[in-house]
Amino acid sequence: MQQRFQEYVDSQGQQLRVDAQRGVLRGVKLLGLVSRNGRTYREAALSAAMSLYEGAKVNVNHPKAGPLAPRDYQDRLGAIRDVTFRAGEGLFGDLHFNPKHALAEQLAWDAQHAPEQVGLSHNVLAQTSRDGETVVVEEITKVESVDLVADPATTSGLFEQRSEESLVDQQLQEARQQIARLERQLKIAQLLAEHSLPLPVANDDQQLISPAFFQSLEEAADEKQLAALVADRAAIVRQPVVSREQRWLEDKKSRTPATAEEFAAAVRR
Repeated sequence: MQQRFQEYVDSQGQQLRVDAQRGVLRGVKLLGLVSRNGRTYREAALSAAMSLYEGAKVNVNHPKAGPLAPRDYQDRLGAIRDVTFRAGEGLFGDLHFNPKHALAEQLAWDAQHAPEQVGLSHNVLAQTSRDGETVVVEEITKVESVDLVADPATTSGLFEQRSEESLVDQQLQEARQQIARLERQLKIAQLLAEHSLPLPVANDDQQLISPAFFQSLEEAADEKQLAALVADRAAIVRQPVVSREQRWLEDKKSRTPATAEEFAAAVRR
């Protein structure tokens, strides 16, 4: 599933090296394996995204008109270079900033003395999946922007916070998934009714439609597969139930000669 979201990252505990004269902040953490927004990132996804962050422009604050709005010239602070991936940690890089920028001196001081005062926020497009309640980022497909922001009330270090926009996006996505699940359950109920099959009863795996089988219907790849599963179960249910004794009698009858000629033929065999 393709999603756009913001991610805030901190470099607390990292050894940051500031060259204020040249305008370089080295060792900035760009993205970790687990975010404060409840997402986890595949290591392969971060490793593959190195080239997307290389050369990414860094601006001051989010654009007021939305993540894709044009940026003002005075918002441009610098760029990310020399991006690397560290196994078990995430993406790191050097923030090259304009030493003549109005905020350059403040940034250098905060990075050295109060890194909790600032943060980097990323607007990205990504392919995601779900592992229970956790959103898993399988691939970062595009880095829209990297913005320098300040929100000490919700960050714990240089560069992650829970943004209201991303929280709303996540809640909207969860609502859509819940609607899709309810629609699938309604479709299952309709198919079961068409085939005169009952709905499942909790804690009863011996019934015609057990909770486990119902779950397999919920997880069907598409409606065609769903319909086939229900039709197969209905066909099994329609088959007459024959006991072992009945099968023995039927077999015995089939092997008992009905006439003298059949008896003689059976003896000759």
